[in-house]
Amino acid sequence: MADVALVPCIFAAAVLYSSVGHAGASGYLAAMALFGIAPESMRPAALTLNILVAAIATFQYYRAGCFVWRVFWPFALASVPLAFLGGAMALPGAIYKRAVGLVLLFAAYRLFRGSSVEVRRRISVPVGLGCGAGIGLLSGLTGTGGGIFLSPLLLFMGWAQVKESAGVSAAFILVNSIAGTLGLLTKPVTLPTTLPYWAVVAIVGGLVGSELGRRQLGHRTLRSLLALVLVIAAGKLMLG
Repeated sequence: MADVALVPCIFAAAVLYSSVGHAGASGYLAAMALFGIAPESMRPAALTLNILVAAIATFQYYRAGCFVWRVFWPFALASVPLAFLGGAMALPGAIYKRAVGLVLLFAAYRLFRGSSVEVRRRISVPVGLGCGAGIGLLSGLTGTGGGIFLSPLLLFMGWAQVKESAGVSAAFILVNSIAGTLGLLTKPVTLPTTLPYWAVVAIVGGLVGSELGRRQLGHRTLRSLLALVLVIAAGKLMLG
């Protein structure tokens, strides 16, 4: 019953996250935590949904001219192999819950605070590679795509404008999610039986959200509510 109840939560996460160039992994993980999905199923399910939504967002933002290769490649080059490595590693259940809880808290902070920096600076390749490696490993370990870390970094450092950050983050999440999934597949994987239903609503949500994002519609209230849900889920994981 909990698996079915997750459907509207996954749809909402896909809409909200794809509207800012993300794929929703932290939202899916939060929903699964709230409904008591087994930790060993959370990471592969979140990565699967991430791939679907990130592919849609990448296409939409690329079509809108928001993807910038020179911003993307230094981070992706180092992140992909580390995401694969992180996906192949299995954290103990208690450590995994706390790691994901911290990721959810950071995601909640970013959603609530938002970003508005649009200064343009050139990226130092060594710095980009180092940041990409760290984000890639964390994304593989936790079952996220790393966009919640990359997009605020791009904006804070003035390496990309808001729409460019969304386009680059979408592609970054896509390649990291694929790499993390391939890493997971080096070991037996347990998937929820209702994942196909979740996938359908995630695809629909990704289409809706990425279109809204291209039109720059505001979601301040919804983003704040989602941030609250992430905080509750993080507390459930870290204290439960």
